[in-house]
Amino acid sequence: MHTLPALYYRLIGGLRHLDGLPPLALRLYLAPIFIAAGLHKLNNIEDIAAWFGNPDWGLGLPAPELMAYLAAYTELLGGLALVLGLATRLVSIPLLITMLVAALAAHWDNGWFAIAPSNPDTSIATVLEPIGFPGAKQSLENSLEVANRLGRARDILGEHGNYDWLTAKGSLVVLNNGIEFAATYFIMLLVLLFSGGGRYVSVDYYLSRLLPPSLAKP
Repeated sequence: MHTLPALYYRLIGGLRHLDGLPPLALRLYLAPIFIAAGLHKLNNIEDIAAWFGNPDWGLGLPAPELMAYLAAYTELLGGLALVLGLATRLVSIPLLITMLVAALAAHWDNGWFAIAPSNPDTSIATVLEPIGFPGAKQSLENSLEVANRLGRARDILGEHGNYDWLTAKGSLVVLNNGIEFAATYFIMLLVLLFSGGGRYVSVDYYLSRLLPPSLAKP
């Protein structure tokens, strides 16, 4: 019986040589998202600033032009730093802030889902509703309404449009624009804040080897 725990801990111990791979995967997943978002903001900075500042159809943020440039460069430069694994913990902080602001200012009122579920039987709200999770029951009811509207849209497009062509690149969905993606990216960045860029696979690791042993942290 003692050999099983020993084998388990030997296996786990062997994984430490590959512990740089999960941070690398997170970095390479997040980097293109932030780079693309930053470039989009810079290429449309006037529209972004107007959306940031307008209280009626936008976010109503103060100093919208400054905020737009800060968000754009934070995402662009932060994404580039993530590719290299350079100052990973440091750049994770402003990126975390941008995701928090996005979740609270742009997506919070829309609930959790980025894409509105149209089948309550497969919605995660099915698991949350029996325990009284806030908004779960409403989400399940909303799924039925979404299904009704999507069904009606399919009927109309099937009768009056080229439905096969319209859906050739993907099925029809209802965009809910909830906090799901922002929250997911926030969690991933939080992991990088504590883990760093990863051993062997980041610039941070090799820079840390130039420091005294007491200060070096991969």
